[in-house]
Amino acid sequence: MIDLERLRKDPHAIAQALIKRGYTFDAQAFEQLESQKRALQTQIESLQARRNSLSKEIGQLSALKTDTSAEKASRIQEVQQINQTLSEHALQQQEIQKRFTAWLLEIPNLLHESVPVGPDATHNLEVSRFGTLRNFEQEGFEPQDHVTVGQPLGLDLETAAKLSGSRFAVLCGPIARLHRALAQFMLDTHTLEHGYTEVAPPYLVNAAALQGTGQLPKFAEDLFKVPRLQTQETTEDGAHKEMEPLYLIPTAEVSLTNLVQGRILEADALPLRFTAHTPCFRSEAGSYGKDTRGMIRQHQFEKVELVHIVKPEESYKALEQLVEHAEAILQKLELPYRKMLLCAGDTGFTSAKTYDLEVWLPSQKAYREISSCSNTEAFQARRMQTRFRNARNKPEPVHTLNGSGLAVGRTLVALIENYQNADGSLTIPQALQPYLGGITRLSPN
Repeated sequence: MIDLERLRKDPHAIAQALIKRGYTFDAQAFEQLESQKRALQTQIESLQARRNSLSKEIGQLSALKTDTSAEKASRIQEVQQINQTLSEHALQQQEIQKRFTAWLLEIPNLLHESVPVGPDATHNLEVSRFGTLRNFEQEGFEPQDHVTVGQPLGLDLETAAKLSGSRFAVLCGPIARLHRALAQFMLDTHTLEHGYTEVAPPYLVNAAALQGTGQLPKFAEDLFKVPRLQTQETTEDGAHKEMEPLYLIPTAEVSLTNLVQGRILEADALPLRFTAHTPCFRSEAGSYGKDTRGMIRQHQFEKVELVHIVKPEESYKALEQLVEHAEAILQKLELPYRKMLLCAGDTGFTSAKTYDLEVWLPSQKAYREISSCSNTEAFQARRMQTRFRNARNKPEPVHTLNGSGLAVGRTLVALIENYQNADGSLTIPQALQPYLGGITRLSPN
C-alpha cells in the first residue's frame, strides 16, 4: 500500500508518478471520496457533542426539585434521534471506508527513480552478463531441449498429465535426485555463506497473509483456493468460530514476509534474512499457450525463496546484496546468465525496483527468467502493519525485499540443457557433485 499521507498531501503528483507504470489514478475521485469521509466525520463529531450536551442537561434537570419531566422527555427523545442518526452514519462510514480500502489495495507501488521508462519487457536494460555460451556446433551435435534429454533420465510428463492435467511433471530416478540436490545446494549456500535463517513455513495461508504481500485482491485468479469441508472450529473456550478459507502459496515470499506481520520490531533486530525451500502453486491465469512444453511454466513447482526485512535507509544496498546471493548460485553452477533491470511497464505490482536474472537455454537460443529480485520498500509493510522503532523511538514501516534463490525447476532445466552430452548423459557441475555422492556424470537408466 502506498503512503496514505503522501497521497492525501498531493494526489495529483501520485497520479503523475503512476502514469510511468501505465496506471491511471483518478485524483479527483480520490479527493471527492476524502471530502465525503471528512464531511461525514464532522457530522458524527457534531452529533456526538450535541448528545453529550443533552445528557448533561438531562442530569441537571433530574437534580432539580421542580417538575421538569416534559423538558427531560424532550431531551431524551432528541438523544434517541441522535443515536439513530449516529447508527446510520456509522454504517455509511463503514461503507465508505470499505470502498476506500478496496481502492487503495488496487493501487500499485510507486517506482524508484532509477527504474527505466518503458511499456514492456523490450525496454528492460541489460546490466551485466556472466559465463560463456557453449559451442555445441563445435562439439558436433545439436543441443536438445530439456524434455528430450530429461525423459530418459526420469522426466515423465505423460503420467503427470494423467494424474493432474497439463503443466505438471513427475520426476523419477536420476532426475528426481538431481532436483533434490539442487534445492539442498541452494539452501546450504544461502544459510552457510550468505547468513540466511532457514524456515520451514506453511504451504497454506489465509487471505490476510496474501493481502499483506500484495497477491490479494489483485491476483486472486492466479491462486489456488482450498475449499473446507468443515466450516467451523471450536476455540479453547468452547465457542464456535467460522473457519477462514486457505490458499496454497504461490511463493514462499508470502509465508516468510508475513512472519513479521503486525509486529513492531526493535531496530537492533534488523536486518532479518529468511530462506525457505517450498513448493509453489500458481494457476498461471493469462498464460494460455505460453511454455506449454516441459517444466518452464507449471502449476506446481519448487523454489528457494529469499526475503529481507530491513531499515528503509538500507533497502537499496540490501537489494544489490539479494541479487548477488541469487547470482552466486548461477555462478557456482557455471550457468551463463544475464542481469536485467526491469522497466516501468514490466515491474511487478508490489515492487519499487526489480532485477531479473535470465539463464541461457541452448534449445531456445534465448535467456529465460530464473530469478526475480525486488525491493517493495514499505509497500508490503504498510499492508501487513509491520514497523520498527527508529532512532526517535517512533514506529516506522520496515522495508521488505524478496527474490528467488533460485527457482529449482528452471535451474534443473538450465542445467540439463547446458550440461547435456551427445550420448544423452549430463555432466554434473563441480559445485553439485558433493550432493550426488561425488558422481561427475548422470546417465539414463
